[in-house]
Amino acid sequence: MKKKKIKMKVQKTRKMKVLSQEQIKLHREIEYIIKRAEECDSRVVSFGPLILFSTQTSDAWVLDPQDELALCLLKDGARQHFSILETPTNFSIDWQAKYEIIDHRMIFYWNDGRIKEIIGYPVKEIIKSITNCST
Repeated sequence: MKKKKIKMKVQKTRKMKVLSQEQIKLHREIEYIIKRAEECDSRVVSFGPLILFSTQTSDAWVLDPQDELALCLLKDGARQHFSILETPTNFSIDWQAKYEIIDHRMIFYWNDGRIKEIIGYPVKEIIKSITNCST
């Protein structure tokens, strides 16, 4: 059975990406990674061009490695305000920050000018997922 291809647009990056029908379930993946973080379970999940991760400190994030964009979903167990719109054919994310990984640290540059450096996130696993997504 041939899978139907769907175009997906990521807001603020102005690029179109192609995902299969089965891949367009971002909200379900968001809820999964939030639940993992609420249980202090560190996970890294690839979702098309995105990386979702949870930490043992009850944080959860979405990353766009290509554009180094970040969205905080959960911080210290508290849900954060974020905007993700999803339709059957695309989704758009209102990104909150840019990020970079230096050694074992993640540095977040928030759109409002704040800068936050975090040690202890699953950086090795995130880098591995980013490498796998780009190949």
